[in-house]
Amino acid sequence: MSKEGAFLIFCLEHYKVHRNLTGNETWKLFTKYGVQEYIRDFYDILHTTGYQYVNQDIDEYLKVRGA
Repeated sequence: MSKEGAFLIFCLEHYKVHRNLTGNETWKLFTKYGVQEYIRDFYDILHTTGYQYVNQDIDEYLKVRGA
């Protein structure tokens, strides 16, 4: 598994707890709004931050996209 793929799973696991979602609900949300691509595209920046920052960043990303 690539480092980006492992980080995506890390983000998904932390985000589902953050929002009290199931893994399937989180994956569907990430898929619908392109969060996976966002995390892969900005891996170099995001992986240097804490999971709280990543959760807030994903929240903002989703908000801008109308989720």
